[in-house]
Amino acid sequence: MGDRLRLAVGVMGNAASLLLYAAPILTFSRVIRKKGTEGFSCIPYIIALLNCLLYTWYGLPIVSYRWENFPVVTINGLGILLEFSFILIYFWFASARDKAKMLFIFSGSEEKHETMKVAATLIPVILVFSITAIISGFLFHDHHHRKVFVGSVALVASVAMYGSPLVVVKQVIQTKSVEFMPFYLSFFSFIASSLWMAYGLLSHDLFLASPNLVGSPLGILQLVLYCKYRKRGIIEEPNKWDLEQNEEKSKQLQLVINNDANGKS
Repeated sequence: MGDRLRLAVGVMGNAASLLLYAAPILTFSRVIRKKGTEGFSCIPYIIALLNCLLYTWYGLPIVSYRWENFPVVTINGLGILLEFSFILIYFWFASARDKAKMLFIFSGSEEKHETMKVAATLIPVILVFSITAIISGFLFHDHHHRKVFVGSVALVASVAMYGSPLVVVKQVIQTKSVEFMPFYLSFFSFIASSLWMAYGLLSHDLFLASPNLVGSPLGILQLVLYCKYRKRGIIEEPNKWDLEQNEEKSKQLQLVINNDANGKS
């Protein structure tokens, strides 16, 4: 009964995490449509990539005992693909001026640019995962010590992942707009962290349960901020849509006037 309940919670956690990882698709579809990042931060997605890399490694039979954490492997493996795709899209649509500055990343310039921040954050993430995988694979020779080591590193990365939206929270408070903090991202973050906390407790695995003790309250905080500032976003968006509609109608009216003038002449 206990194993079935744990598996059921793991499947629900997978479903919630899938929706969580897929939620930024709406934001990045807007980035692609407007061909610009519009100043929002890519740091949460880089930290999420590190978290997915570490927990995928943690769930594999090399670290865990056989496939006891198979649900952890499946969802975090998918998370790696999604987060890496988001980072590539962000880098591709960063401003040309920022990309040019990448050539001078070692020139000592004090001016900070978003693309440089992405590169400066992504490289350490890859290094941390690589070092963790090498040390756990070659220096430790039993599952217990490998789980303790990888789990400890993953615990720090997971807390950082759940804390990284604080960058967006700060932006929401400053701008009083939830434009770059979608409701579904905050909602699924809360649901996923709550389910994985339950999964970790049922598995008696503190490395899976502990970070979600941080994730759940932060998810609640984001939902509270969304409820507080959502009205401004709702008001601004129809005005923008009305302007686009008026502009389109004026173009159509001008076209009709021109056609009538040509017909009369």
